[in-house]
Amino acid sequence: MTRRQARCLILACGNTLRGDDGVGPWLAQWAEERFKSESAVRIISRQQWTPELAEEIAQAESALFIDCSVDSAPGSVELNPVVPASGPEGLATHHVGAAELLALSYELYHSLPQTAMQLTVGAGSTELSEQFSLAVTAALPEACRILEATVLELLNACSELL
Repeated sequence: MTRRQARCLILACGNTLRGDDGVGPWLAQWAEERFKSESAVRIISRQQWTPELAEEIAQAESALFIDCSVDSAPGSVELNPVVPASGPEGLATHHVGAAELLALSYELYHSLPQTAMQLTVGAGSTELSEQFSLAVTAALPEACRILEATVLELLNACSELL
């Protein structure tokens, strides 16, 4: 591992068949279109985050994790910094959170992004459905605005360090 693959790595997760849980992949698809001409942005969308993503994270200058949150008010949009942390019961083999992925990146590759943030949208329903709740649908414009501003800020911060 000698070079960084992305100045801004976007990692989204969610299940598009579970209502609001699909907001991560939806936002990743929106970001694909918005940043399609920006080679410094790499977007990966998965149903869940797995340990294999640690190498991608270790090679990125910045990381933006996107997911729904069942612990937040439906439709709320939050952007928070993420720091490396081990899970309460060690590393899960199927699904890991943003903080655990950062810790694994450091443990395996001795490298971390300079900045790591997580964008969440509060879920109203994760029942079987391919539709978003009214609260999440109403929150999409704000989530897109925050996503765009954050990526542009991360790219600008990385450019200043070059």
